[in-house]
Amino acid sequence: MAAGSSSIKGQTVAPIVGPSFARHESFHPRFGWIKKGFDKASAEPSIFLREDAAVVLGVGKNMVRAIRYWCNAFKVLDESNDNKTRVTTATKFGSKLLSADGWDPFLETDGALWLLHWYLLSSPCQATTWEFVFSKLRQNEFTADDLVSHLTDYVKTHYSGTSVAESSLKNDISCLLRMYGQASEKIEANEETIVCPFVSLGLIEHIPNSKIYAFRIGAKPSLPPEIVVAACLQYAHQTRLGQRSISLSHLLYDHLSPGQCFKLTESSLYSALEAVAIKNSGVLLSDTTGIAQLQFQDEPQLLAERLLDRYFRMQHGASR
Repeated sequence: MAAGSSSIKGQTVAPIVGPSFARHESFHPRFGWIKKGFDKASAEPSIFLREDAAVVLGVGKNMVRAIRYWCNAFKVLDESNDNKTRVTTATKFGSKLLSADGWDPFLETDGALWLLHWYLLSSPCQATTWEFVFSKLRQNEFTADDLVSHLTDYVKTHYSGTSVAESSLKNDISCLLRMYGQASEKIEANEETIVCPFVSLGLIEHIPNSKIYAFRIGAKPSLPPEIVVAACLQYAHQTRLGQRSISLSHLLYDHLSPGQCFKLTESSLYSALEAVAIKNSGVLLSDTTGIAQLQFQDEPQLLAERLLDRYFRMQHGASR
């Protein structure tokens, strides 16, 4: 699908990315994969194309493709053509998070995992099924079969010119549920049941003795307010270019907004914004016009980076 841009309710929306399904080789991201892929690609941009990439990375051939996909989907790496050769380079975000002196190179904090979750879903999203489930699905409880059915309808409606096998959609749904929803019963461990680090975010729970999963809506104990506010500022940068405010309703309900990606309620979003605004003069909560808004005095992307710099510095200081 050709890239383009669109406008929704006055928003300037980032370029559209073509649909992407089942590129993870059935593997959810595992502990150490993102850091390993980042480090190896930073040292050698063509690492994923080497015939011995599996040996260098110490994984199977299918896992090489999975690591490559997840590192790009999380936006820590980016691929481009250099003299007709496909090369992989570190993104600014990847360097800030995972470099030797980065925010959290070994992803030891809850904040780092939440930030990766945000970057996975933020536009342009390279995981179409994840985008659909977190920002298009309009029900809080579902089975795997429900998700496949709704996703199939969504693909037919929005990507009518694209042929997507049902097996690919089922593969994506299975991967997503294993990535975020821990099984309620003990099962024998195997390649398919290795727990994903993102399970700890508590975004999706499996209802015991059933096939039903449910979003956990509202405040999350492990979700730092600073990560929420940084995401809000980045979302404002993406969708409100040149403006110095954004309403809470847009932050809660718009497509791929922080409220949708983190599954927040109005009160939990407001609490996070309030907690950060009290300590940071650059951001302000306002409802003088009867509409609650997040206001900011500087370019929101820069404010977000400063906020994340301070947050991770404090985390590292507290851990010493």
